[in-house]
Amino acid sequence: MHLIAKIMVGIVAVEHIYILWLEMFAWTTRGPKTFRSLKPELFPPTKALAANQGLYNGFLSAGLIWSLLIGDPVWSVYVAEFFLGCVAVAGIYGAITAQRSIFYIQALPALIGLALVFFLKG
Repeated sequence: MHLIAKIMVGIVAVEHIYILWLEMFAWTTRGPKTFRSLKPELFPPTKALAANQGLYNGFLSAGLIWSLLIGDPVWSVYVAEFFLGCVAVAGIYGAITAQRSIFYIQALPALIGLALVFFLKG
């Protein structure tokens, strides 16, 4: 995988580590400042739901990091494409069902990464 593609995969992975932290550990403190469209009183009762979402974001990040550590360049690309595709689908779904800005924050970086991985193979 080309260095530029690896950098983008790494950026998306770090972004999802941040989302993991936000949803699992800072939902009631930082969450209301990040998700201003939600009423502040909704954060404490949804803490467990957010933590579950955060865990899934952690899995996405782990898969992206794994793709960067695979020695076989073909498998590295396959794994990166799969996890970037998962992030893109999740971001598009979130943009449609929750908040439009999720597309720009989550799906667009994944789609850019996917394009870079796909077109810069080698």
